[in-house]
Amino acid sequence: MIALQQVLVLGAILFCISVAGIFINRKNVLILLMCIELMLLSVNLNFIAFSHFLGNIHGQVFVFFILTVAAAESAIGLAILVVLFRNRGTINVTELDSMKG
Repeated sequence: MIALQQVLVLGAILFCISVAGIFINRKNVLILLMCIELMLLSVNLNFIAFSHFLGNIHGQVFVFFILTVAAAESAIGLAILVVLFRNRGTINVTELDSMKG
């Protein structure tokens, strides 16, 4: 049986990796979006762990809503990235400083 502390440590490690990825790589927008998704998944892991160990389903239902919002955010974010790449030819954050058409 996996202890609650082990799952929470795994969630904390995933969260720290995603925060480090955001701070280390500030150039590529696609990697920033992937780090944000990893952050949401680490929080979802904690919700599921608490839901399982407390014996209620509220955490799992909350994870379902978070995943639907994350999927919509990913789809919209990737669509914006495709439009930016078609217009500018790059997805580097340093070159996307002006929002002029």
